Amino acid sequence: MTDMPVLYSFRRCPYAMRARMALLVSETPARLREVVLRDKPEEMIAASPKATVPVLVLPDGQVIDESLAVMHWALDRNDPANWLQGSVAETELIAEADGPFKDNLDRYKYPTRYENVDPLEHRAEGLAFLEKLNGLLRDSGQLMGTQPSLADHAIFPFVRQFANNDRGWFDALSLPALQKWLGDHLAAPLFVATMVKYPQWKNGDEEPVFSLEETA
Repeated sequence: MTDMPVLYSFRRCPYAMRARMALLVSETPARLREVVLRDKPEEMIAASPKATVPVLVLPDGQVIDESLAVMHWALDRNDPANWLQGSVAETELIAEADGPFKDNLDRYKYPTRYENVDPLEHRAEGLAFLEKLNGLLRDSGQLMGTQPSLADHAIFPFVRQFANNDRGWFDALSLPALQKWLGDHLAAPLFVATMVKYPQWKNGDEEPVFSLEETA
């Protein structure tokens, strides 16, 4: 087990979701340490003082504490589903999702965390990005073509979070390509395996192996 990386994760965090999906699809087993955000383990904070998930600690002690970096690290090792495309368009789309769209998502979902915020205004701005995604999906079914790629898996956990804030409103939108794409990814075996529940890890606890074989 000591030759496996350690993954600090929180099941419902979209950043952690996409890191876990990349580890699974790349067939990279990890020792999972499921955390509770209000009770973060000292070991995680020592490894990454910014104390946000995911945190991947490699056997040589190297720490990767950005979700996209975890995805690239895993997929650079093994990319059997050909997620990596490396196009400028893909990079820019992920940056737009992680930047302006995530800002609007946070202010729509958590308006009390900010001053002078109208959540419906930010919902409308987030909707503009969803409409852009729907246009990309209309002809090909996936964001970068006919096959799922890094962009799809990096972005859909945040669309899921946006949709779940008011599911009735989201389901009533006239965005059929986006709604089908999201539903398909949520029902995919990879995401189902990604969302298997684990108990909170504490120092001294046994670490479950996080892999497709163990989550099946």
